[in-house]
Amino acid sequence: MITHNNSSNFDSEFFRNQIEILSGGYFPEFDQKDRAKIENGFDYEKVLQTSFYQDRFDKNEVESKLTNENFNNSFVKPNTISDFQIVPQANKSVDLFNVESIRKDFPILSEKVDGKNFLIWLDNAATTQKPKSVIDRLSYFYEHENSNIHRGAHALAARATDAYESARDKVAKFLNAPSLNEIIFVRGATEAINLISQSFGKFNIQKDDEIIVSNLEHHANIVPWQLLASQVGAKIRVIPVDDSGQILLDEFEKLLNSRTKIVSVAHVSNALGTIVPIKEVTQIAHRYGAKVLIDGAQAISHIKVDVQDIDCDFYVFSGHKMCGPTGTGILYGKEAWLNKLPPYQGGGEMIKEVTFEKTTYAELPHKFEAGTPNIAGGIVLGTAVDYMNAVGFENIQQQELELLEYGTKRLLEIEGLKIFGNAKEKTSVISFNIEGIHPYDIGTIIDKLGIAVRTGHHCAQPIMNFFCIPGTIRASFAFYNTKEEIDSMVAAVKKAQIMLS
Repeated sequence: MITHNNSSNFDSEFFRNQIEILSGGYFPEFDQKDRAKIENGFDYEKVLQTSFYQDRFDKNEVESKLTNENFNNSFVKPNTISDFQIVPQANKSVDLFNVESIRKDFPILSEKVDGKNFLIWLDNAATTQKPKSVIDRLSYFYEHENSNIHRGAHALAARATDAYESARDKVAKFLNAPSLNEIIFVRGATEAINLISQSFGKFNIQKDDEIIVSNLEHHANIVPWQLLASQVGAKIRVIPVDDSGQILLDEFEKLLNSRTKIVSVAHVSNALGTIVPIKEVTQIAHRYGAKVLIDGAQAISHIKVDVQDIDCDFYVFSGHKMCGPTGTGILYGKEAWLNKLPPYQGGGEMIKEVTFEKTTYAELPHKFEAGTPNIAGGIVLGTAVDYMNAVGFENIQQQELELLEYGTKRLLEIEGLKIFGNAKEKTSVISFNIEGIHPYDIGTIIDKLGIAVRTGHHCAQPIMNFFCIPGTIRASFAFYNTKEEIDSMVAAVKKAQIMLS
């Protein structure tokens, strides 16, 4: 397990001050500089949410416990958040990665399908499974913190607000965003793209203007732009791909002109696993004055994202595809652009003042967060960020590259099998068919053997049409998968092939 409970790296004075503040029953100002005082990736929000929330300590008691050499045993009670979620993010050495230990963090991997076979989850491109820390953090919120945020003066509102805004801080650091104002909580990548298409689009795109997407896109990065285009009279242009499933940068540049207002492309293809050279795409688009949105839904759990390095104008992702809860997601947007754009929805936290004559809007990031948010989900998304950081992206990338290479080699042993998407740069997705057999039939059979893969067009019909196929069998791997699971999948596919031939 990668969870820890070690107090030695904390700034004890800051910790003590925060406990005293919360004990006094009011909400401390959210201060990023204070948070920076915590060493080695520890987060004070996780520390505060200990037995303190169950028992109010006076100052002397706190002092005693903080100086007690047996602090870990005396202060933290069982079944509090510290027991399962204080993780040192500095533990990123590849040598320390142990997949069997990691797998113990995921309870569902012990699930049996039809009471017979243990689940082999190879549908990670659809959603990743959740570690115990994420599951427990959700329960902890409803047991100890449940309240609306930003509004109440009571203790629960303070706890919930601090935890929620702490999650925003974690996401900002995770993406290397310059400002917390650039992190907008949404329900997922789909909502984020719709937000930008309607807010940026109606503000900046007019009749005969052009929107560019690629042939690799998920429907969620096609349909919102089609809706906008039909509303304002804009045109959609498509970046072509080669036979390997990679976009053609030279052809992309030929599409750009003074009428191009936005380029919206996937960081990683959900259907093929292709890694799109988004930094180059962004640079080329900016030369023509176009803004750039990157759909990071499939990239966020595989690639360490740095929005400042990419220099994209908008970056979106879904929480459930990086070990977080469903119904959560993030829109990153450059602050200058978000300040210019009108709100996407109205009501709740996004207002400053309301009269029947006029409404003024809240400052960022709240301008785009109308209504009661998914508070628990947002907080737990922060926990998922902690978990991913603790595992370490070097570890993740190495493990998944090995799985991709091994899985490709093993599957190609099967006679008549063809892999679609062979770009030089790709993540751990293998999309394949077997000659003469419908992909759905194979998927159905291997499911009975406990192996979960995806079959169909994967909400990416244009790229299926490019290859002139109705769909594929898609095996998608995460860092908690093993070569043994791939062996089981290959054996199951072979068995299905024999049965269906």
